[in-house]
Amino acid sequence: MAASLMFWGPESRARAGGVGGLRGPAPVTMDSFLFGCELSGHTRSFTFKVEEEDDAEHVLALTMLCLTEGAKDECNVVEVVARNHDHQEIAVPVANLRLSCQPMLSLDDFQLQPPVTFRLKSGSGPVQITGRHQIVTVSSVSEEEDSEEEESEEDEEDELYPILPAKKQRGRPKPPLVS
Repeated sequence: MAASLMFWGPESRARAGGVGGLRGPAPVTMDSFLFGCELSGHTRSFTFKVEEEDDAEHVLALTMLCLTEGAKDECNVVEVVARNHDHQEIAVPVANLRLSCQPMLSLDDFQLQPPVTFRLKSGSGPVQITGRHQIVTVSSVSEEEDSEEEESEEDEEDELYPILPAKKQRGRPKPPLVS
């Protein structure tokens, strides 16, 4: 089996923007991709990182860590190496898995900002780490597109006809119908 695996497939895509013709915040696009890697005695660490010149916001939401086929009944400690709010690198153990008592741990979308390194601190694994890579992009609307959009809104307004008052009927009023 490969030392580390990463699966990328679109899970969801959502768009949001202005409401009812009012100018709101810039349109936001959110993409979500499946993430997975495996730590073992052969591959003791895996680093998840993104391109630095990318303007999008990236979040790695971990869902589960579990021992897979071939794991021994030993303590498998997985630690995460990331940066804290002061941008200092810190290492924190997030799981202690053992085949006989806790072969799996649910992390309920534990969110991390890349770059993130996963290490198998002790044990021989294999430990599978799964989650979602979420990418949030704020689109900037250019002035040219903005003016085109305003012109199309004005054209739509010109096509609407005003509501006219009802005409009064002349002559005798019709008697009411009696059943």
